[in-house]
Amino acid sequence: MPHHPETDLLDRVSVQDGRAIHDPATGDLIGHTAECTAEDLDRAVAAARAAQPAWAARGYEGRRERLMRAAELVEENSEALARLLSREQGKPLNGPNARFEVGACVAWLRATASLELAPEVVVDEPDNHSELHYRPAGVVGAIGPWNWPMMITVWQVAPALTVGDTVVVKPSEYTPLSVQALVAVLAEALPEDVLHVIPGGRDIGAGMAEHPGIDKIMFTGSTATGKAIARSSADNLTRLTLELGGNDAGIVLPGTDIAAHAEDLFWGAFLNTGQTCAALKRLYVHDSQYDEVVDALARLATATPMGNGLDEENLLGPLQNQQQFDIVARLVEDARASGARIVTGGEPATDLGELFYPVTIVADVTDGTAIVDEEQFGPALPVIRYSDLDDAIAAANGLDAALGASVWSDDPEAAQQTALRLEAGSIWINKHGGIHPMVPFGGIKGSGYGLEFGVEGLKSVAVPVVLTR
Repeated sequence: MPHHPETDLLDRVSVQDGRAIHDPATGDLIGHTAECTAEDLDRAVAAARAAQPAWAARGYEGRRERLMRAAELVEENSEALARLLSREQGKPLNGPNARFEVGACVAWLRATASLELAPEVVVDEPDNHSELHYRPAGVVGAIGPWNWPMMITVWQVAPALTVGDTVVVKPSEYTPLSVQALVAVLAEALPEDVLHVIPGGRDIGAGMAEHPGIDKIMFTGSTATGKAIARSSADNLTRLTLELGGNDAGIVLPGTDIAAHAEDLFWGAFLNTGQTCAALKRLYVHDSQYDEVVDALARLATATPMGNGLDEENLLGPLQNQQQFDIVARLVEDARASGARIVTGGEPATDLGELFYPVTIVADVTDGTAIVDEEQFGPALPVIRYSDLDDAIAAANGLDAALGASVWSDDPEAAQQTALRLEAGSIWINKHGGIHPMVPFGGIKGSGYGLEFGVEGLKSVAVPVVLTR
């Protein structure tokens, strides 16, 4: 049999008697993951706590050296990591998918490690000189999702390690091998016990949330689970960063050059086959250009190749798991039954595999329909017609989800005025879901609280201390 780049990584993390992990594109067995216990979690937290003072004592320069080396190692192993990610998560190697995700891990590690939290002078008067200093929080518990498992792990781990925290990572049950492989690569550059990974079920995540030895929880996932973590952590007053579900709205203003923006609209919705928290999930289009937008999206939907992620030509993959596939199928069927027009897709792509669902453009649909009001988290996009902009803004703001939003227009002033009326943590103009390691990111309302990325992200995993003399 041919030796694939990811084989050596799999050999490092797959265990003989663990839980089987299958490729969502083919159903083939990839490997077996360990399933940790509460005792394993206790040991990891204790070891991380014991290692934290020495790691913090290295200072920013000492930690930066190790993190830059970690980025080099991820880069050196990038193809193996991308292939394992493609096999386990389902996303294709090319396009804004697996190789893109591993590249983002490298970029985020380097950008984050280049930062530091210097003391801030907040008052400088004859009788009061006050400074804001930041100390490491201690031990960070990082609980990640299955859609961008490697990249989001780095989003959580990089700032924590940069400021001097140690970290215990709990990967999603659906993508544990990818995260364990990433942590194994990162750990080669780090002192012992600074970074741990504890694969397991929901009991491990719940155990982390209520663990008295964990000082900070970073969680990316569903709103329901985020609320459960907030409840479980209350007795310890554990600090939280919660990046929760989104149902992002986009508004296309009249007079927009649709041809110029069609591809960005498409990938804003169908990045990672729609399995992205901050993807475009509801698109409001003015009457005057409604048909033009629907037709443009439909053309791109039929022209973009879907299939096994290891095939170099594919840009769209399967749904990662049966539960998510069932949600997408249910919402499309409900829209059809409600009288919506299914322009493309609309039926499982069984010729490709059990978990493939084609890109589905849903037209002539209204607010109040499940596919508009519920987060589909997959390759189906409802396009809603509007004639009055105030009504479109009210509809966009009408849901509790408020992670991201976007405005599409060739009139910069009109676009900004509209954007500032939208309720979301991030609002993009003529793009959707674009992120940068120096630009703060986080949700409001039911999409959580706390900021990640840049200096604000470092502050979120540190403890502020005021020094006054």
